[in-house]
Amino acid sequence: MITGTTKLIAHLGYPTESFKAPLIYNPYFEKNGIDAVVVPMGCRPEDYPAFLKLLFRLSNIHGALVTMPHKISTMALLDETSTSAKVAGSCNAVRLGSDGRLIGDMFDGEGFVRGVLRKGKKVEGAHALIAGAGGVGSAIAASLAQAGVEHLAIFDANETTATALLDRLKKFYPQLHVTVGSADPDGFDIVVNATPLGMRRGDPLPIDIDRISPSTFVGEVVMTKEITPFLEAVRARGCAFQVGTDMLFEQIPAYLEFFQFPTTTADNLRAIAKLG
Repeated sequence: MITGTTKLIAHLGYPTESFKAPLIYNPYFEKNGIDAVVVPMGCRPEDYPAFLKLLFRLSNIHGALVTMPHKISTMALLDETSTSAKVAGSCNAVRLGSDGRLIGDMFDGEGFVRGVLRKGKKVEGAHALIAGAGGVGSAIAASLAQAGVEHLAIFDANETTATALLDRLKKFYPQLHVTVGSADPDGFDIVVNATPLGMRRGDPLPIDIDRISPSTFVGEVVMTKEITPFLEAVRARGCAFQVGTDMLFEQIPAYLEFFQFPTTTADNLRAIAKLG
């Protein structure tokens, strides 16, 4: 039930038809008696800067979830951003500070890392390879750096994109060993597909499977299918792995903490979500 005391969390993006967050957050709020609601709000890019500022003038606004195509443009509209958001170069959560300042953070990578840790894989001191240095790859790189990996290798077909991520990592984590240019997974403890490869039938595999050790932990970000061809192949090699939707569910407890709501587990969220 939405009342005059309900805290509004806007889900900002365009278009909104594929939004899943309301089907996860709202059942959780309802079940736990939290007087808040996530509301999809479709905003075109040209209207977004003005709209975001006006949105946070509402007396009952609490925060916003930010998705495509606004994650990058949000950065210039905030008063304060986390290190993760700065390294990622994008933001997917905004809350209103007590002083009226807009505070932004990025949780895609946090969700990925929380999932890896919960599955028992050590991240601190690990050597990790990320294929794909776009939005999600940059967010994962930021959170792996924050979690204490020793070596981070970045590969992207666009060398400029990979180098830009390297520069941001070096700025905020000068002690981190970062390399770019190779997608060879040999010798890595953690390997991540952060490319769109696997979303469409017939896509090539993003990484040479024959070079992945059975002891390597493999992460996927593609969510269109739970077991993508890439995960199918690494599973056959005996690798432990994480499916794409784990990143989504694992980041929601971090969001709840950011918004200062009672938090929960990814398993609990999966059990009560109404995704159909």
